Amino acid sequence: SDGWRVVRDFNQFVNYITENGLPDLISFDHDLGVDENGETKLSGYDCAKWLVDYVMDHQVPLRRVLCHSQNPVGKENILKLFENYKNSCLVDYTL
Repeated sequence: SDGWRVVRDFNQFVNYITENGLPDLISFDHDLGVDENGETKLSGYDCAKWLVDYVMDHQVPLRRVLCHSQNPVGKENILKLFENYKNSCLVDYTL
């Protein structure tokens, strides 16, 4: 790999995954800021939910995920989502 690919919002996240497939590691932030109109963007949790649906729909293994968010509630929600996914499937998966 040649380093991190940074995506800053939900649409960039979805586009990256659909165009390039799953990377070996994804690190999530919860709070993704506001758009040009001052509206809160969809969060890293929204990206994480989309990712779980994507791997289930496409029957591809989810690789390693981390959460680097400074938002403790958001971080816990993202990690709990992946923990619940891990517990609900038989995919070889490492948090």
